[in-house]
Amino acid sequence: MSETPDTLDNITYDELNEGDSATFSRTLTEDELILFAAVSGDVNPVHLDSEFAAESMFKERIAHGMWSGSLISAALATVMPGPGTIYLDQSLSFKRPVKLNDTLTVKLTVLKKEAKNRVVLECDVRNQKDEKVVSGEAKVIAPTKKVSLKKPRLPKIIIEH
Repeated sequence: MSETPDTLDNITYDELNEGDSATFSRTLTEDELILFAAVSGDVNPVHLDSEFAAESMFKERIAHGMWSGSLISAALATVMPGPGTIYLDQSLSFKRPVKLNDTLTVKLTVLKKEAKNRVVLECDVRNQKDEKVVSGEAKVIAPTKKVSLKKPRLPKIIIEH
């Protein structure tokens, strides 16, 4: 489940300072793994087939690497800088596999502010054991207008096997 609040409040370019940080957490469920495969089209059996995955170097099913990357996107869009942020660039380095029921926490830290409302952020993603699973940097255009919005309600999705 997401730990974002019911409202989405942004942090404008002028409000951001080097060293500021924020976090976003989410747990990988079976349904989320299946939905990510369906939406992305990535049906690699290491994600979906227990028997195949048991023979892999991981010995069990693992998450899509980009599921972890998508949590960085969610953190940028909903937490810091938040609504109005425009994603420009992302580097990712995958450090260890993410497994079913792992809870990942994305920590974003402002590294520098640049001209034209650009902000570079360090992206550190760790599991519930505080093990680094992904690291990287993002560059965004931070919003200049302060907003507070009601978090959209998403439809319930039922997976049929």
